[in-house]
Amino acid sequence: ASFLLLCSRTSLVAPLILGLLLQPPLTQLSIVTQPNIVLLMADDLGIGDVGCYGNDTIRTPNIDRLAKEGVKLSQHIAAAPLCTPSRAAFLTGRYPLRSGMDAINNYRVIFWNGGSGGLPPNETTFAKILQQQGYSTGLIGKWHQGVNCEFRNDHCHHPLNHGFDYFYGMPFTLISDCQPTETPEMDRVFRRKLWVYTQMIGLVTLTAALGRLTGLISVHWKTLTCLAGFSLLFFISWFSSYGFVRYWNCIMMRNHEVTEQPMVTDRTTSLILRESISFIERNKHKPFLLFLSFLHSHTPLLTTEKFLGRSSHGLYGDNVEEMDWMVGQVLDAVDKEGLKNTTLVYFASDHGGWLERQEGKRQLGGWNGIYRGGKAMGGWEGGIRVPGIFRWPGVLPAGTVIDEPTSLMDIYATVVHLAGGVLPPDRVIDGRDLMPLLRGTVEHSEHEFLFHYCGVHLHAVRWHQKDSGAIWKAHYVTPVFHPPGAGACYDRGICPCFGEGVTHHDPPLLFDLSRDPSEAKPLTADTEPLFDTVIRKIGRAIEEHRRTLTPVPEQLSLYNVVWKPWLQPCCGTFPFCWCDKEGDN
Repeated sequence: ASFLLLCSRTSLVAPLILGLLLQPPLTQLSIVTQPNIVLLMADDLGIGDVGCYGNDTIRTPNIDRLAKEGVKLSQHIAAAPLCTPSRAAFLTGRYPLRSGMDAINNYRVIFWNGGSGGLPPNETTFAKILQQQGYSTGLIGKWHQGVNCEFRNDHCHHPLNHGFDYFYGMPFTLISDCQPTETPEMDRVFRRKLWVYTQMIGLVTLTAALGRLTGLISVHWKTLTCLAGFSLLFFISWFSSYGFVRYWNCIMMRNHEVTEQPMVTDRTTSLILRESISFIERNKHKPFLLFLSFLHSHTPLLTTEKFLGRSSHGLYGDNVEEMDWMVGQVLDAVDKEGLKNTTLVYFASDHGGWLERQEGKRQLGGWNGIYRGGKAMGGWEGGIRVPGIFRWPGVLPAGTVIDEPTSLMDIYATVVHLAGGVLPPDRVIDGRDLMPLLRGTVEHSEHEFLFHYCGVHLHAVRWHQKDSGAIWKAHYVTPVFHPPGAGACYDRGICPCFGEGVTHHDPPLLFDLSRDPSEAKPLTADTEPLFDTVIRKIGRAIEEHRRTLTPVPEQLSLYNVVWKPWLQPCCGTFPFCWCDKEGDN
């Protein structure tokens, strides 16, 4: 009997031992269960600039290949129509005003590397959660979420303080001031006013001095000295910042170290690509997150000689085609390392194309296809509807198109879920996990309402009425286009969020995007039987949404956006800030 009992126990234990022996190591298991994640984000790219979204003149074969091998979202929405707030929402999964990253004034983005505003240290980015889950996390390219808070090297807003193990790129954003041959772009109108004021003060000082010398005006020398001193101080107060924009803002960093000040734009593209591929190669044996934040296709449209003149859309088209080539190089690097089937790749733009960006007859901004409006316009589709493509062979169905409202904020919940992490329970997360929708296990997006802000001002709201398929959108505020009917604010260069440059609508303009995606024909109570019902429903949603908002410090306040010399990143002894460590290498 004891022999039979021993045999019975042996028969039960043997399969368990065999199972344990066949179990792969934890490191190997984590590679299988936690995919590598490659996030590719273009800058200022219009949805109409990409082949798979309808453009048949700009060649984007690599982005198109992603769509062919994966899932294309046709209603992918940015949380804001400008770089800084849109990217803050992308990184945190939250509307930017929840973190103080949307503006109450006209300074709607981070303006200086030496400013004190930026993504607050108490915000939890998806990179921070993935880092805790054992991922190697890297950001290559544009940051534009601030650097320092109180002193030069506190790096409180820096990528390394927000969950990235490695950073190489621009802490700011690419602007025309970075290219010495281009017309200055940053605060152009304000800078002209400062020059005029300086000349007026100087002229008054010179006139008074000449009058005193000739005896025509009775002025004390002490008064003249004070006037001359004031004129000099006024000039220094603004020229010390605006006169050296290229040195203060156009810099490259590797982790906390400034490597180029100012940046050498001729090699920026090749360095960013090299760093991206190197990051993949270094981290191929464990799960990694690579956020490649392109400087393309923001002005001054840095384009290497190989791509100049290749497109039929001038420099802008050349720049987009070069970015597409870079996408292909990154995909090839993933394939070369045998990581294609274990890597989720995502491609998007931070917001719509910049319609007003022109120099003479040259169009330097993007195209938003059939959609009305563009960059900086918080309500119109052209400012916020962007490309959105996912690829994960064997997991996501190839060649799929999803026409459901999704948001850039959804990336947060999606990658956190895939990494096995948990969403922060102490705050509102506005993004939703997209995997069920991408895999086809659910039919509809989880978003019923999406709120479209311009700065802190609510301009529009969309309601996805899932039972009918209608996508209602109510506009409460719209920018005043100039010239009338032009579709953009060509007189200002960028559309405002408030003041004389906008129109308030009561009742709001209402569109059904499922029938009128171009927002060409507003509905009225006479033409739409459900008009009043829809407006009431959206109004209640706004009230509920506003109850979830709590006051936070304004990161883009006037104090936070102004240049502060003591916060300026510098590779030398301030103010002697210049270096080229890449050239030395």
